[in-house]
Amino acid sequence: MKKNRVKHPSRVPFMLYADEAGNIMEDTRYEVMGRTGREMVRLTPTDFIPLPEGSEIFFLVNRNPWGYSLQHQRAQIYPEGFAVSAFIAPAHTQTYLSAYANDQDAPVLPLYAYTAVGWLDDEFYTTAVRVDADIRQDVKEFDLPDIEAGIARVQAKYPENRLVNHLANQCAMSYHCRAAQNYFLNRWECPIPSSPACNSACLGCISLQPEEHQIHSSHFRLQFKPDVKEIVEVAVDHLETVDDPIISFGQGCEGEPLLVADVLEEAIREIRCRTKRGIININTNGSRPQDVERLCKAGLKSIRVSMNSAQEEWYNPYYLPRNYSFGALKESLKLVRQYGGWASINYFVYPGLTDSLAEYQALAQFIRDTNLNMIQWRNFNIDPDWYLEKAKIGAINQPMGVRNLLDTLKTSFPHLAFGYFNPSAKTQEAHLLV
Repeated sequence: MKKNRVKHPSRVPFMLYADEAGNIMEDTRYEVMGRTGREMVRLTPTDFIPLPEGSEIFFLVNRNPWGYSLQHQRAQIYPEGFAVSAFIAPAHTQTYLSAYANDQDAPVLPLYAYTAVGWLDDEFYTTAVRVDADIRQDVKEFDLPDIEAGIARVQAKYPENRLVNHLANQCAMSYHCRAAQNYFLNRWECPIPSSPACNSACLGCISLQPEEHQIHSSHFRLQFKPDVKEIVEVAVDHLETVDDPIISFGQGCEGEPLLVADVLEEAIREIRCRTKRGIININTNGSRPQDVERLCKAGLKSIRVSMNSAQEEWYNPYYLPRNYSFGALKESLKLVRQYGGWASINYFVYPGLTDSLAEYQALAQFIRDTNLNMIQWRNFNIDPDWYLEKAKIGAINQPMGVRNLLDTLKTSFPHLAFGYFNPSAKTQEAHLLV
């Protein structure tokens, strides 16, 4: 991972709390604390960076913050306000969770990642590292009038294309999806949602939640299956007009794209008949290696398999797979490598679990078994306590720390690329030359 000069605070920032109206304040008698696994820990100045632009601040109802009392030199639950956390901007990975204690009436938290955050010298600081220098989802790169103009241009060109209208009306404008907005801004990576169905029942699914979970999906799932013509129109237009382009099947607003492999296979063949430019990628659970091979033969060049853990006993209770096994993930990644493609995992980071010894050992073996190219270090959007309960996570051995995990893996696997986004052809080439 490329080392950049990072600004750290002069001391550990002060703890934040919120009142019932949502006003956020600091208490200079307490340092902000972090959480790793189930443990609340004292932090150091080097654990913090300035809160990235585009991040959001949440206060957590019926949850009291843990703070380190400077007067008593010990950790304490702060009883006078609600806990505060950060939802950090893309390209950054959290290293510590927000530290708080649940009241008995605390509701299940919405599907966001909850990162420690404090205040010092008129500035918010959070516990995170930037893992990808790519600016494709930096907030300063987006201007609403330009997005609206792009939508008007594309809809005028393809007025009957349901996929275009979904990406415009739902993704870009309703959900403010940066990937969809980039499509209409005619740059970088183009998302192509394609499947309304799924063969996983992920606890943290952002597009479909059972009522008994008492969690609202952040958006509605795709309600139709795009046909080959609709996919090809979107894909070819993007690949032919964008510098160093990517198209990606498998988005947060859909199910599992491998379930429509017949449509994707035909679409990829047609796309490649019309243009050889750019990368065709699939974001997937990797559940159907036989379909991955079909797509590779058609022209698929990149795969990203999502996983919360490299251990089957942690993977299954979260993904709740239907008619596939954990071993399928490895086979899908291996197949793409055998066909000369790029293989990544979309790895959900939970500080204290992801960096535990058992998980590190399992991940290291997973990397060896698959000849993996890249890890995309994504923040785990889920209530931390609800996840531990639902996934039946038991005792956790001593974590090494997320930063140390990154450094250890980079030393052990110097070829392995770290990032947050699917790399373009030029980025892949640059990684391979390192």
